[in-house]
Amino acid sequence: MDRQQEFVLRTVEERDIRFIRLWFTDVLGMLKSVAIAPAELESAFAEGIGFDGSSIEGLTRVYEADMIAKPDPTTFQVLPWRGERHGTARMFCDILTPDGEPSLADSRNVLKRALAKASDKGFTFYTHPEVEFYLFNQPADAEHGLVPVDQGGYFDHLARGSTHDFRRAAITMLESMGISVEFSHHEAGPGQNEIDLRYADALTTADNLMTFRTVVKEVALEQGVFASFMPKPMADQPGSGMHTHLSLFEGDRNAFHEPGAQFELSKTARQFIAGLLVHAAEITAITNQYVNSYKRLWGGAEAPSYVCWGHNNRSALVRVPMYKPGKGNSSRVEYRALDSATNPYLAFAVMLAAGLKGIEEGYELPEATEDDVWELTDAERRALGIKPLPQSLDEAIAVMEKSELVAETLGEHVFDFVLRNKRQEWDGYRAQVTPFELKRFLQVL
Repeated sequence: MDRQQEFVLRTVEERDIRFIRLWFTDVLGMLKSVAIAPAELESAFAEGIGFDGSSIEGLTRVYEADMIAKPDPTTFQVLPWRGERHGTARMFCDILTPDGEPSLADSRNVLKRALAKASDKGFTFYTHPEVEFYLFNQPADAEHGLVPVDQGGYFDHLARGSTHDFRRAAITMLESMGISVEFSHHEAGPGQNEIDLRYADALTTADNLMTFRTVVKEVALEQGVFASFMPKPMADQPGSGMHTHLSLFEGDRNAFHEPGAQFELSKTARQFIAGLLVHAAEITAITNQYVNSYKRLWGGAEAPSYVCWGHNNRSALVRVPMYKPGKGNSSRVEYRALDSATNPYLAFAVMLAAGLKGIEEGYELPEATEDDVWELTDAERRALGIKPLPQSLDEAIAVMEKSELVAETLGEHVFDFVLRNKRQEWDGYRAQVTPFELKRFLQVL
């Protein structure tokens, strides 16, 4: 038994932990959980916990249903919302086959494979997400309509505002679990908030995001409100994105930084950006996986709709933030397409793969776009070589289906499941008769 496992066992005993929740994520990015008693911990570390994988979205087929969840002791944390006495803790799990091999359908394993490929090239991949979400008064459902908890706007300081209390409680809970928060503020939409996590290696960030979504929903329920990470819950308000800052390090050195270069960007950084741009359309069905995601991408309000990059240009898909003199380690690029409902393991894996492809193939980075891309005409965008992102889930699936890069990164099993599941989602969406159609056509046709 290693030192980390011994630490977990000792902590469980000292803090009177009665339940240990083993967490993992299905292919769609939904959190799954099974609770075990402390007496089962040593066995779980040694052999894992068996479960029926065929009942989990995308994990395995019925005739090969047995799977094993093996907890990662480095992810052990006590869940603060479960109380101090007889507490509950959690660990993320790696999913294995009965013979102990990593499951090809495990989202966490998909990202681990991508990170191993980067590591072989000497790179560590860091990410820093800015997570947006809405808070609504209860009940928050389609039948009763949505009532935001406030009418605030961007950076508004609302006297006695419920969102101040909410963010304070959520951040306190996150930091008690070892998840560092950098910024928090009211976003542009009524009841919309943003909390930015401090940068970390991509696997840690993905685990933190799964915890983050759970914490936000738990705190919301405690305060009698409802939190949603839906990309575009209200047609006339901004969507919820998850702008994510990316960087590669070689040991302690930021591989994206080159003093004296344009925007202080190294050749590696420029090729990485070029890879993101070349493969942007192919990875959009992963970074923006729902029908509703495209209402955000094509709904204006700072959502990126076109494939281009720019220095401090918030209309671009890839933005290079303002460089801080003397802070070479802060050099990074920001990918702005992601929404808050993505599966972070798969999204980080395909973004990393796209960037690495740019480095491997020596992609040339086109000229930066400093214009407001939304204000250009279609002809002007065509003249500049600026292509649109997919405009619907259907279009995104069609582009992804032809992508060798995404197929190789996800692996055949996950790739096929995502395509199949998203086609079903699109078919179900397309079959709906919407309130828009009834309002527009029922009386006049």
